[in-house]
This record gives sequence, structure tokens and C-alpha cells, in this order.
Amino acid sequence: MKLPCEECTRSRTPEPQQAVSTGGWVLLAAILGSSMAGIDGSAVNVALPVLQRDLHAPSNAMQWVIEGYSLFMSALILVGGSLGDRFGRRRMFMLGVLIFAVSSAACAASLTITELVIARCVQGVGAALMIPESLALITSAFDEKHRGQAIGTWSGFSAITMAIGPLLGGWFVQAFSWRLVFVINLPIAAVILFVCRRFVPETRDPSDNAPVDWIGATVATVGLGLLVLGFIDLQTARADLLGIAIVVAGALMMVAFVYVERRSAAPMVPLGIFSSRDFTVANLYTLLLYAGLMGSFFFVPFNLINVQGYTPTEAGAALLPMILLMFFSSRWSGGLVARVGARIPLTAGAIIAACGFVLFAFTGVGGSYWTTFFPAVSVLGIGTSLFVAPLTTTVMNSVNASHAGSASGINNAVSRVAGLLSIAVLGIVLVSATHAALPSIERTVPISQAAKTALAADSLFSGHAPDRGISTSERLAAQRVVDLAYTEGFREVMLICAALSLGAAALSFVLLRGSTAAAVTARPVPAEART
Repeated sequence: MKLPCEECTRSRTPEPQQAVSTGGWVLLAAILGSSMAGIDGSAVNVALPVLQRDLHAPSNAMQWVIEGYSLFMSALILVGGSLGDRFGRRRMFMLGVLIFAVSSAACAASLTITELVIARCVQGVGAALMIPESLALITSAFDEKHRGQAIGTWSGFSAITMAIGPLLGGWFVQAFSWRLVFVINLPIAAVILFVCRRFVPETRDPSDNAPVDWIGATVATVGLGLLVLGFIDLQTARADLLGIAIVVAGALMMVAFVYVERRSAAPMVPLGIFSSRDFTVANLYTLLLYAGLMGSFFFVPFNLINVQGYTPTEAGAALLPMILLMFFSSRWSGGLVARVGARIPLTAGAIIAACGFVLFAFTGVGGSYWTTFFPAVSVLGIGTSLFVAPLTTTVMNSVNASHAGSASGINNAVSRVAGLLSIAVLGIVLVSATHAALPSIERTVPISQAAKTALAADSLFSGHAPDRGISTSERLAAQRVVDLAYTEGFREVMLICAALSLGAAALSFVLLRGSTAAAVTARPVPAEART
């Protein structure tokens, strides 16, 4: 394989041992970078219920701990991919790691929920540079023959390090403090920066000298921010018209974003890239499936800790079967595309994932883990193992390698936007269904009128009975009412996630081109997509 030199102005054929050695270092840096973001995301989700109580934060503020991070990452990840193609993928990757580490330290030092949300937003900026470049580095370092296995290895090791996140996060929260969830990023970042500085070569697209599309990035950030703000507002019983108006404004901004990109001389989303049918289908598949996957797993820790009564460590361990299944099978599934094509694993994976969501919908309250959450987590893990690596390989192989950063950025943006919006939208479903279930449950579990009023006035978004308005003598009964009602809302959310997964399966089966490896061989992006 040909490895670009440090300056990327000319290329030469490396010695076989040098190629293997360099590819290994690139893979290590990419795995650690993605793993740092994965550990942070999974650990923070487990820490949310405890963090909320410690900082006395309202439910909507807790959403912004996740949504603020996702918002800036989703909107700027497209710029991040393009910056890597133009200025150097290693350089942008290292900058992203540095920003992520500094903002992680700020998260750990936060004294209020406002400070934490601001630091998380900055962390999202770092992730927008770090995440797309990790995959672009792999795509640049490996040829098509070895790329699928490399991506599978990246996915597998990223999954196993993600397993450390919930376990360590739960243990830190339970034994020490939620602040250590963010401190853990610092030593990982130090290792990444050392490896990149010493062993990872620089790569870039030498033909890319276009200006950065900051106007498009700004419009996308404002549009997505308005959509999320509006959807979160609609989770409450007040200001429905205001929430609808904000959502409409956000939608109009996203229409304006498409207009800006079409007229831009150097768009951060080169719309011509979507002339590749496989690329377009893969991103629509990503939008549907990750809306269910990322949206649902925002609510699982609240269910496990607040409703089921798990400790943070137990909640983290509850998700371990899924992550272990992904680790042991991702390398195999990454190479599967080269043998049977993408259609079969993508379709089967989405169908199996839908079955996992259905099992989550009927976990109930108080049952044994082995008969409730374990089957659901395991089945979802099998489905996820089938589609993660083939999906990534399909996306990266459907465009020219010189646009690896842009392709990676677009697909990552789609997955993050899916999660960003689904958390807010599914929150409306959860709150609505939970409150709809309250009257019938309150007839079977008697509580005072004062307690009923307190429950009705609270969003119950986190599955925790409000601290105010409920006497100490009634707290257990009120929490029992919330547990049963929340389960109804959780069921509605999981069934919607199952429907989204089935939609993704149908999309890949009907529209993905071909069923053999020839269907996913790399082909150049049309001229109008080149920037």
C-alpha cells in the first residue's frame, strides 16, 4: 500500500514492515481516540441520575448535559472532517484530543449545572475534530483489501473500551464522585498525543484548498439548537405554542442550511457526494437506526437506577453483555462485507436490534436482571454487532479516499443528529405516556391529593419522584406510582425504537445496491462534489 509522506506533497511505496508498523500505530491512536469519547459518553449516561441529585438539577438541565455535547459535535463534526482533509488529519485529530481533555478537566471542576453544560459544549467541539479524523486516519492508512478488517478491529476495541466506561463510571460515582468520570479522559489523552506525535504520519487531500464553510456550520448549529430547545420545551405542560414556534424556527433554519450549502463554493456538506446511492442509503439507515439506539440508551440508566433500584455500578455492568458481543464479533462482521456485501448484515442486524428493543419494552419493574434486562441487552448486542462495522465500511467505501474526512464527518453527524433529536422527541413520548398512566396507577396505589398534585406538576422525565410536595411517609408509595407509570412511558419509547429499526432494515434490503462485495467497492465522488 502507498503511504503519503509527512508533508503529503508526494508519495512513495513503503517497505512492507514499515507499512505494517505505521498502520498499527495509526490504528492504536484511532482506537484510543474513539474510545475516549465512547468511555466518556457511556460513563456520563450512568452518572446522570446521581449527578442530577448532587447538583440539584432539573430534568431539562440534565438533558442539556447530553444534548449540549451532542449539539456542537453534530453541527461541527462536518467541519472537523473537512478541516482534516485540508489541513492534515493528524493535526486536527490531535487538536480535538487536546480540546476534549481540557474541557473534561473543566467538567470535573464544575460547581453548578450551568458550568457543567458549558464545559460539555466545549467538549463537543473537541469531539467534532477527534471522532471523524480517527476513522479518516484508518481509511488513509489501509487499502480497500484490509480496510474492512481494520475498521472491524477499530469497532471491536472501541466497544471493549466502552465497556470500561459504564463499569468505571458506576464505580466512581458509587465509591467516590461523578467528577472522576471526566478525569479518566486525561491520561488517555496524554497517551494519544504521544503516539500521534511520535509515530503517526500526516495525511491530507493536497487538492483541498477551499475556505472553511463557517456560515454553514453556524446555520446548522443554530437550527439544530432550536429544534432541541423546542422539543425539550414541549415535554412540559406549559408553553406549548412557544415550543412549537421554536421547532418551526429550527426546521426553517435547517432548510436554510441546505440552501446555503447548495450555493456555497466550498460547502462543508458537498451535496454531490449523495449521488452515490450506497452513501445516501447508508446515511438514511444510520439516521433511523441510531435515532432508536442512541435515544433509547439515554433513558436506560434512569430506568435501572431510579426505577429498578440498581446501584450505579450494577447499572454499568447491566450493559456489559452488549458491549462484549460487539467486541468479539465486530472484527468478523467488518470483513463480512467483503464476502457477502452489506445488504445482508445491515438488514439482519436492524431486525435483530428491533427484537432487542421489544424485549426492553416489557422488562417491567422489579424482576430479575437475568429474565428482564439481560435478554434485551444480549439480543440488541447481537444486532448491533452485525450492523456497526459493515455500516461504517459501506459509508467509507462508497466515496473516494481523498474525501474520507468528509464522508466520515457526514456519517458521524447523521448518527449524532439522530441521537440529538431522538432524545428530545422521545422525551416528549416518555413524559406524555408516563403522565397518561398516572390516574389508573394512583387508583391501585393510594396516595394523598397533595402527592398527586406534586407528581402531576413534575415532568417525571428521570423516573424519580419529586423531592418537593411529597411527605416522608408517602415517599415510598409515590415512588412506586412513578415506577409503574415510568415503565409505561419507557415501553412506548422502546416500541418506537423497534419501529425505527425495522424501517432501517427495510431501507437497506430494498435500496442498498447489490448483495456482494462489488456493491461496496470504492468509487470516486462526482466532480461537483469535489471541493
